[in-house]
Amino acid sequence: MHELEKKLRTKTAVVSVIGLGYVGLPLITEFARSGFRTVGFDVDESKVDRINRGESYITDVPADDLRALVKDRRLRATGDREALRAVDTISICVPTPLRKTKDPDISFVLKALDVVKSVLHPGMLIVLESTTYPGTTNELALPELESTGLKVGKDFCLAFSPERIDPGNKQFVTKTIPKVMGGVTPTCTQMAKLLYEAAVDKVIPVSSPRIAEMVKLLENTFRAVNIGLVNEMAIMCNKLGLDTWEIIEAAATKPFGFMKFTPGPGLGGECIPVDPHYLSWKLKMLNYTARFIELASEVNSHMPDFVVEKVAFALNNQKKCLNGSRILVLGVTYKKDVVDIRESPIIHVINLLRKHGACVEYHDPYIHELVVEHGQLTSQNSTANPTAAQLAAYDCVVIGTDHSSYDYKAIVENAQLIVDTRNATSVVRGLDVSHVVKL
Repeated sequence: MHELEKKLRTKTAVVSVIGLGYVGLPLITEFARSGFRTVGFDVDESKVDRINRGESYITDVPADDLRALVKDRRLRATGDREALRAVDTISICVPTPLRKTKDPDISFVLKALDVVKSVLHPGMLIVLESTTYPGTTNELALPELESTGLKVGKDFCLAFSPERIDPGNKQFVTKTIPKVMGGVTPTCTQMAKLLYEAAVDKVIPVSSPRIAEMVKLLENTFRAVNIGLVNEMAIMCNKLGLDTWEIIEAAATKPFGFMKFTPGPGLGGECIPVDPHYLSWKLKMLNYTARFIELASEVNSHMPDFVVEKVAFALNNQKKCLNGSRILVLGVTYKKDVVDIRESPIIHVINLLRKHGACVEYHDPYIHELVVEHGQLTSQNSTANPTAAQLAAYDCVVIGTDHSSYDYKAIVENAQLIVDTRNATSVVRGLDVSHVVKL
């Protein structure tokens, strides 16, 4: 490992990333910025072509930055695994979704490991970043790689470092988010730390990959459970006739012992709706039920139904029926100002509204077409940004995602009825908001 250490310290190592999505592309960009020559691998030819043209498809990676790195030959992309034979490090950043049964789907990790195994050579460092259940690195990745005859800690290094990317967050990006790192051996941890501390501000070593794997699951389970709590608080406040948002804002003034979470139409994104189920699944193998996880999932998955109930009740108060009503949904991404609909609860809201007979259209400045296969919904195009007259023509406007580009004053002024799932209209002052319904 002395040669690898020398290459990492002098930045003569060739660094690669498998999976060039929301995690992989920002990561390889930081490696390239730090001075390494980098090779990105992805099976999606369109991604490979766009990167090599200097075109960024990830909002967190400025196109000018990517273009400069490609032009300087610091970064290139490929779909040919043979190009990885000459690299010194490989970081695996592939998706780890859930099956319909909420069991882990690690097929992408297995495919990535197959690529790594075919090019593995002495002096190589492998880091798995894909979120998964505790034990994956030691129980799955290690045997696969050692089946080549090479030995961990002696011939190659293997570590786990959970991705912590928050798409759209301008304050905390790949470089500034602390990186947890757990190697199979102390040498593995040391080599992985050397690599990553060249590209990120702070690396936190832990004693093993299992600890690092569990860290990520704790982080997102914490968020899922607390979001479940505040979502249930919104349901309870609705039954009690209380303003959820006023209560949350007042509670948030406490300077200790309280962390502010806000309700919404459900959970979305790649991590929070998915990661806790990896832990729950693993514990079921040990005959233990992760009760907080299961309960939070039950509450959070019910929120689209709660939103639709809100819409139906609000229309009923105007002597209108949900069946046949024209409804405009503003924003379909899982969070504001991102180009991402993965696990978006708004898709479920649209499906339910349609199921009840509503005529639903949507507008989203980031998503021009919705396809969504497993979550139903046939292909649908976004409407144009609605004018005042168009807003007034709908029976109800549902604010699904609180994008910064929306003119909430104009929406409040012109829409007949608004169901605001994000408290976005709270910025509007001095107008009649009696037609605005919040969670």
